[in-house]
Amino acid sequence: MFIKQLYTGCLSEAAYYIESNNEAAIIDPLRDIDPYLELANKRKAKIKYIFETHFHADFVSGHLDLGKSTGVPVIYGPKTETKLPVHIANDGERFQLGKLIIEVLHTPGHTLESSCYLLKDQNGKDHCIFTGDTLFVGDVGRPDLAQKGNEITMNDLAGMLYDSIHSKLFHLADDVIVYPAHGPGSSCGKNLGPDTHSTIGDEKKTNYALKATSKEEFIRAVTEGITAPPQYFSINAKINKEGYESFDTVLKQGLNPLSIDEFTQLFKEGAIILDSRLGEKFTQGFIPGAINIGLDGRFAEWAGSLLPFNQNIILITEPGNEKESITRLARVGFQKLPGYLQGGFETWKNAGQEVDMIIDVEPDELIMDIPFDKNLLVLDVRKPAEFADGHLKNAINIPLETLTDPGNLSNIEETHNVYIHCLGGYRSVIAASLLKLQGIHNLRNVLGGWRKIKEETKAEIVKETPMLN
Repeated sequence: MFIKQLYTGCLSEAAYYIESNNEAAIIDPLRDIDPYLELANKRKAKIKYIFETHFHADFVSGHLDLGKSTGVPVIYGPKTETKLPVHIANDGERFQLGKLIIEVLHTPGHTLESSCYLLKDQNGKDHCIFTGDTLFVGDVGRPDLAQKGNEITMNDLAGMLYDSIHSKLFHLADDVIVYPAHGPGSSCGKNLGPDTHSTIGDEKKTNYALKATSKEEFIRAVTEGITAPPQYFSINAKINKEGYESFDTVLKQGLNPLSIDEFTQLFKEGAIILDSRLGEKFTQGFIPGAINIGLDGRFAEWAGSLLPFNQNIILITEPGNEKESITRLARVGFQKLPGYLQGGFETWKNAGQEVDMIIDVEPDELIMDIPFDKNLLVLDVRKPAEFADGHLKNAINIPLETLTDPGNLSNIEETHNVYIHCLGGYRSVIAASLLKLQGIHNLRNVLGGWRKIKEETKAEIVKETPMLN
């Protein structure tokens, strides 16, 4: 028996490779399928099955491309509704993999078709379970992503999730390993733990949702404080259910080098300029109108949350990072990628084209300016919960994911000197580029963000007091 978790940190996504007697199965593959094919080839194994735990919302799966490449079935659980050529398994259906058995456990709740895959060893003993988004380390899947009009409510799904966990997972032995589809940072749950695998026994002891003593308590626990899902979730789920352009086609199209004239023409025609360089390089100089989302952070997730899917996106990257940028965009469903500026920003600058920049300031400079600049405005782009836990006095909170809505910028006036910060500096540069695009130019990016403000200054910190019922 050989099991390998293939974890992609920038998406908090875990795919799995399982092998026995030179037969392999892949669970929840990402859109770029080469790692799975290369691993099977390296180990001289043949892929026999592709298992999907559900229609993923946070990334585009590689199930279709991998199925076409290998000629093997793509397997979903019961209640799956799609016109794609997949095998819809029955609850309890078993699949032989070498000396191992993989059993389908239908566990609706996160979505209606959500299923877990229980792996039994050569002696028939339960070894591990691949739980998809049904059960995470320290959390469970959010129950608000599969609503059909008014037919099924979030509470209905939460109730299904309770029943699924208690009827299908609770009876498993404590030493059964739990392999979920996501780790910390994923928006598929409220607050996933720091590890990417666990055991049934540990989850019973530590998972807040599994410690609920009744279905009503469970429903309340998993729905309380749940925030709206990122905008791209519904788009990705639809793509996974209905099909997509092959990854190779998207990659070939995106790797089209553009001249300055071709690049400029596409921009004039409505294309979005996406600059994937590090924020510290972007602020020193960029093409006017460009949006920065650095490859060093949760690039694909923020692109999916902030950028439209129906417009062309043209790229500025560090030379050599073109393929990585396109791959990550394709993972969350972007397909309108006509190319990148050949030579990147340096080509643009060396040609004497117009360049914009954002001023960086250290936290101590911000704190020194606050008492003397009556027009100074501190813009905190962290999430509301982060802001409530501690922020600068008189700062306003506009979370990054809401900055594309001009209506949220009504508190920012032309006379304001806007100092932007997040937690560590990644989101603030994205925010500054979005504000520039919307005509707000008197900006300062606070280096190091809130973390550095707290560590290096004596700024007055305000905490929000929760309202009592």
